[in-house]
Amino acid sequence: MKPLIAGGLAATLCLGLPGCGEKPQTAGARKADTKAYSAATGTDTAGGWKVGDKTSWEAHLATRTKNGQNEYTRTGAH
Repeated sequence: MKPLIAGGLAATLCLGLPGCGEKPQTAGARKADTKAYSAATGTDTAGGWKVGDKTSWEAHLATRTKNGQNEYTRTGAH
């Protein structure tokens, strides 16, 4: 009976002690996000779109939503 109690006590200590040593989780310095229409660069951008052009960005998103993410438009079903 004593080994069972000792084993239970040891298991409780092993499972309970790691919680005592937890480091505080604090947020670091906050950095400002850049606007999506001004952050994209490189060859992966859509043709006809210029970096920093918000109206062109919104027009491309509207076209993409209409043509690429609407199943009825994509499949031709009416």
